[in-house]
Amino acid sequence: MLPYWRLSGFYFAYFALLGGVAPFLALYFNHLGYNAARIGELVAIPMLMRCLAPNLWGWLGDVTGRRLTIVRLGALFTALAFTGIFYRQDYLWLAMIMALHSFFWHAVLPQFEAITLSHLGAQSSRYSMVRLWGSVGFIATVVGLGWLLQILSLDVYPVVMLGIMLAIFFCSLTVPAAPVTKLHHTGIHTEGFLHVLRRPGVLAFFLCAGLMQFSHGPYYTFLTLHLEALGYSRSVIGLLWALGVIAEILLFLVMAKVLSRFTLKQLLVTSLLLAAIRWLVLGSLAEYLSALLFAQLLHAATFGCFHVAAIHFIQRSFNDRLQGQGQALYATLSGMGGALGALYAGYSWNTIGAFWTFTVGGLAALLAAIVLLRCLPSADIEQARGHTFS
Repeated sequence: MLPYWRLSGFYFAYFALLGGVAPFLALYFNHLGYNAARIGELVAIPMLMRCLAPNLWGWLGDVTGRRLTIVRLGALFTALAFTGIFYRQDYLWLAMIMALHSFFWHAVLPQFEAITLSHLGAQSSRYSMVRLWGSVGFIATVVGLGWLLQILSLDVYPVVMLGIMLAIFFCSLTVPAAPVTKLHHTGIHTEGFLHVLRRPGVLAFFLCAGLMQFSHGPYYTFLTLHLEALGYSRSVIGLLWALGVIAEILLFLVMAKVLSRFTLKQLLVTSLLLAAIRWLVLGSLAEYLSALLFAQLLHAATFGCFHVAAIHFIQRSFNDRLQGQGQALYATLSGMGGALGALYAGYSWNTIGAFWTFTVGGLAALLAAIVLLRCLPSADIEQARGHTFS
């Protein structure tokens, strides 16, 4: 029996935290008096930790098989480390808190993705139906926190974040361990992993995952401040963030049919091309509500479609023994891209302005689309449908 609601509940809580971080973390640092460059650096630190933490925890999960233990301990220590934010708010202390709590936070999701796929087994096409509750959690936080911050001071922000972190931990306690899969191969883990990376298009995929997240850097770091500067209220900004995730949920509901009609290559390339359009619109036309609504609806492609296609690509490229490391490498390259994007946005925002900052992100997404179009073999993707490479 698939523990649908327990898996979904964890995704709800985990992405509820992201719903508090993505739109409002930069706003909180701005409230504390930091400039754009410092905000970019502080936002980039958790993303940089995604370059280190997932690979370490992914290797540990594959070696020990104790993925659920890693998820629970990661969730607990995320909350414990974050409590330091109530002690001081100077730059170096905040940088340490961002690094420490995110080291444990980024241990959680790649291992939980592997757990979910193990529970799904042959029903992997139902992944999007489980994952969509993460998007619901994101919306709940974005809308609720946007409304709350409209009424109360931003000083309540870290209290809300800590509460969500504790909810992640308690949800992890309800999730059952993944079923054990009998393996029929031998060999050293690292050699098997490197062998998969040498397959045509696999390294190109991971590179382009990083470029996709790099292109999101200005969006996740400065969209809220950008829209505030254009005159939008915090409650409206929260609704605009939620609109993007609603579009993502609607896509998740039909994603199984989409996967049956299009190749993973087509979905990945199309998502990247739409990302290039989205960043151009946000950089040049965000003062027009209709253009802003259109850009937010494209979140269904730039995050939802790309992420689901990426998860399926990894599942079909790496066998059960290497799933944790495959998911971790995806998280790592995404984190590296996101960190570089946040740093770039922080240093460029007050120099070249919003238009060119978003435009560079769009060019990164366009470059990634070209790379995947040339390097990802459609025949291999089609052959991989329905089974995992061994």
